[in-house]
Amino acid sequence: MGLVQSVVRAIKILEVFDEMNKELSIKEISAKLELNKSTVHALLKTLKEFGYITQNADTADYSLGWKLYERGNLLLSQLDLKTAASSHLQTLNKATNETVHLVTRLEHEAIYIDKINGHNTLVIYSRVGKKVPLHCSAVGKVLAAYLPEASLTEILNDYEFAQATVNSIQNHNDYMAELANVRKNGYAVDDEENEYGIICFAMPIYDHRNKVVAAVSVSSPKSNFTEEKESEYLKLLKLCVDKISQELGANLNVKENYNEIH
Repeated sequence: MGLVQSVVRAIKILEVFDEMNKELSIKEISAKLELNKSTVHALLKTLKEFGYITQNADTADYSLGWKLYERGNLLLSQLDLKTAASSHLQTLNKATNETVHLVTRLEHEAIYIDKINGHNTLVIYSRVGKKVPLHCSAVGKVLAAYLPEASLTEILNDYEFAQATVNSIQNHNDYMAELANVRKNGYAVDDEENEYGIICFAMPIYDHRNKVVAAVSVSSPKSNFTEEKESEYLKLLKLCVDKISQELGANLNVKENYNEIH
């Protein structure tokens, strides 16, 4: 089956914990999995380093780490978001005949969690589950633009502005100026920055805390794009993200107060 043995063993260690076994010693884990202690110790050390396992300072026993809770909450939020957005994405897709995306941020990148293909657009690069850079995609710009300053600074520390096309932003200063424009205009543009021949517009989605949690985009072939289409698509996109935000409990009248860069 081509399974990686060390990964399988690490997963088995995580799965050995349950309601009856919330804390276990190396000896107990070794016995349950029929693995030698040195192997278990090395795997636990790695899992602990990444936050998936924690160790009791008094007993030296191990238990599941908070990283699993974080990952689980991320999955749940994505499922809730996808459900709330589904009908509105379909409406946007039918109104524009273009490809629409639902995207959220995963650490230093954005990740597609839904996509509806358009009749007018062949967007090659995107698929559900694929990650996209924050600097050369409209959705990535939106997700970065509304981050708190400390979070954005952390992400951009040693960030690689890789060029997907010759139009991709190449440096920190240009990117910061671009994010300022996103906040000013309320939307982001990817003008053949991630894929040649494609222009894309994106806007933010707010949740019940009035925080930006995702973005929706409309992608169109650059060859047949017009200013009239831009105006129309931005209106339809705004209607779409506002309706999704309302379903997530956002108060759109005060959202700006919650997303200033401090």
